[in-house]
Amino acid sequence: MRVNEAEFVLSATDLSALPSDGLPEIALAGRSNVGKSSLINRLTGRKKLARTSSVPGRTQTLNYYRINGSMYLVDCPGYGYAKVSRETRLKWGKLMERFMLERSTLNLVLLIVDVRHPPTKDDCAMYEWLAHHRIPRLVVATKADKISRSKQASQLRLIAERLGMRGDAALIPFSAETGQGV
Repeated sequence: MRVNEAEFVLSATDLSALPSDGLPEIALAGRSNVGKSSLINRLTGRKKLARTSSVPGRTQTLNYYRINGSMYLVDCPGYGYAKVSRETRLKWGKLMERFMLERSTLNLVLLIVDVRHPPTKDDCAMYEWLAHHRIPRLVVATKADKISRSKQASQLRLIAERLGMRGDAALIPFSAETGQGV
C-alpha cells in the first residue's frame, strides 16, 4: 500500500475517546523502546509523524494516525520497563486489554520485537494472549540493520521458536533505517 496521506488524529487514555467512524485499525504493540513509533514513521514516509525517544515509556496513550483516509495505525504504550510508576504500567495494561478485546474495528496487531534479542517473557505472554483470544497478529522484528543478514536468519528462527509461532504465523524483519521489510 502506498501512503499518500498520514496524519495524527488523537491521543486517548479511555476507549470512549476513540474514533467512531468505523475505519479499520492496525495496532502496534511491543515493549518500551522497541521501535513502534519508528515503524510508523517509516511506513508513512514521515520522519516525525510519531514521536520517538530514547527514553522508555514515552508513548503513554493510544495514538491514532489516519492513513490515506481509509484506516488507522494505533501506536500503543509499551510494556515492560518504562520510567513510570507501577500504577501507571498497570493502568496501561488494563487500557490495552480492553482496547484489544473490545475494539470491533481492530483488524490486526503488529507485535514488535527486537531482532537482536530473544523475545522477553512479556513478548511471549503478549503473543500467547493474542493467540488465545484469536486476535490476528503479525510479528515484526525491528532493528534488522543492526545485525548481518546471516545473523538475522538465526535470530528469526529463535524468535519464532520462543514465541511458539506455528506455520501460519508471519514474522517480518524490519529496519526503519534501510526500509527493509516495508
